[in-house]
Amino acid sequence: MEVLRRLIFLALLITSCLADPNVSEVEGRSDCTASLGGANLADTHNAMILQLKASENCTWTIERPENKNIRIIFSHIQLDSEGSCESENIQVFDGSSTNEPLLGEVCSENDFVPVFESSSNTLTFQIITDSASIQRSVFIFYYYFSPDISLPNCGGYLNTLEGSFTSPNYPQSHPALAYCVWHIQVEKGYKIRLNFQEIFLEPDDQCRFDFIAVYDGSSTESGLMGQVCGRVTPTFESSSDSLTVVLSTDYANSYRGFSAFYTSIYVENVNTTSLICDSDKMRVILSKSYLESFNYNENNLQLNDPTCRPKVSNVVEFVIPLDECGTVKKVEDHSITYTNIITFIVSPTSPVITRQKHLQIVVKCEMEYNSTVEIMYITEDDVIQNQNVLGKYNTSMALFETNSFENPILQSPYYADLNQTLFVQVSLHSSDSNLVVFLDACIASPTSDFGSPTYDLIKSGCSRDETCKVYPLSGHFGRFQFNAFKFLRSLNSVYLQCKVLICDSGDAQSRCSQGCVTRRKRDTSSYKWKTDSIIGPIRLKRDRSASGNSGVLHQAPAEGTWRQSFNGLHLFSFMVLALNVVIVVAITVRHFVNQRTDYKYQRLQNY
Repeated sequence: MEVLRRLIFLALLITSCLADPNVSEVEGRSDCTASLGGANLADTHNAMILQLKASENCTWTIERPENKNIRIIFSHIQLDSEGSCESENIQVFDGSSTNEPLLGEVCSENDFVPVFESSSNTLTFQIITDSASIQRSVFIFYYYFSPDISLPNCGGYLNTLEGSFTSPNYPQSHPALAYCVWHIQVEKGYKIRLNFQEIFLEPDDQCRFDFIAVYDGSSTESGLMGQVCGRVTPTFESSSDSLTVVLSTDYANSYRGFSAFYTSIYVENVNTTSLICDSDKMRVILSKSYLESFNYNENNLQLNDPTCRPKVSNVVEFVIPLDECGTVKKVEDHSITYTNIITFIVSPTSPVITRQKHLQIVVKCEMEYNSTVEIMYITEDDVIQNQNVLGKYNTSMALFETNSFENPILQSPYYADLNQTLFVQVSLHSSDSNLVVFLDACIASPTSDFGSPTYDLIKSGCSRDETCKVYPLSGHFGRFQFNAFKFLRSLNSVYLQCKVLICDSGDAQSRCSQGCVTRRKRDTSSYKWKTDSIIGPIRLKRDRSASGNSGVLHQAPAEGTWRQSFNGLHLFSFMVLALNVVIVVAITVRHFVNQRTDYKYQRLQNY
């Protein structure tokens, strides 16, 4: 019998090894119908309060023959606060079963009001609870909607420093089944203060039916600052330059809705003035208290162009384009300076005398070499104050497959054929249309650190490679082409680095206008800025086939050998299994034969 037990165990072991690993266990079904309270999931809209127990696995499917989508909102969730998302969660699927794509997962760790939308008329959600014996409650509201139909004044994008918005139909009753999202985005360096002048929504202690949700960021998953309803007038303040506001209403009890306004608060503490130079504009920040010290306010300020007005929050900010608002550009050796003047205008009280200082703020952005130097000085009756900071121009370099330079190549690394013509473009991102990009030097290297060896494609504006062609000056774009190559005794990778000069297009004596210079003296010609742009790697297609396709070919025999050995293992296993079955059958038959020899036939008694 011991031999029989061992043979049976061996047969079971071989059978389990041959089982299909893709076959999963059938999920156990929990009876969760009591939690629904008789709710009909085929309605066009419905609200459900689910009272859940420990160790439940419940699945519901919302389905109706409607040519609409489903929006489901979990406006109140009370789950195990000490449990993990793996052991207790709500999962929502885009379809009729849990095998459909996952729309999202909700657990006690989430800091937002979960809202999901299906792509069709069917949606499934599953709730799994852990073994903790605690009270659990989930409020769910769903309804069908048409994504192509939108309510007027329901959500939108607000990008001014201050503004206001209201619920649809305000101050009349808000619409039913509304879901509106407002995204507020202000300038960098600011945060947002949101004030609700009125909120009149259906009151509820947990704001499950109609509510406003405010998020500290640019999306509805940025971090919930508050979920409010009833009659309140709260104030919220963001931690960054973006804020998101959501209004959600159900199908009953509509009231006035809400009215709100927001303002921007400059984050940094500006005692007097601040200047920021970007690639396309200057930003001047003035402290209100600084202006008040001279008995001025924002209405007394103007630029060279009086029509360019400042933005006002807790500070006064001028956003000055480099080519507008009366900005003056001055080209000098190796630099270009952009200048504008903020003048304080005061109506004189007397045609003869004044008791106010004549104040001017001169702002300058000087672009020089590989940085941007900002200079601001203020004249107060011959008193000059200076302020300097640093910045940079924005440039980029990209590869193209044709000389139309329309669609840049985005994949990296880019695989090219040997001797294939490649097209390269360096772009300057600036609002100043009177600038030109000049390719002073471009080198190639097999490594990204551009150590030895290197190869010159362009030097001093001249082509150094027989296949390299430098295009004429073309505004904000520097362009050239060359044929792909590889380095000897190196990897089949090529990196490009270009030194870029930026000049004023109207300067005929600038380095950019000189073009190719074969024999150069000491550089005294003007250029505005220089920088290095890098792109790569470029690899030969032969390299990809050598390292990719050949690898597949080398692995093919190994895969075939593995399959052969695996098939051999299957054959051997079946033979062993068949042999064990024969032995088991033989032993069993012998056992029964021996038992039958111990008994005799008995005649049945007649009754």
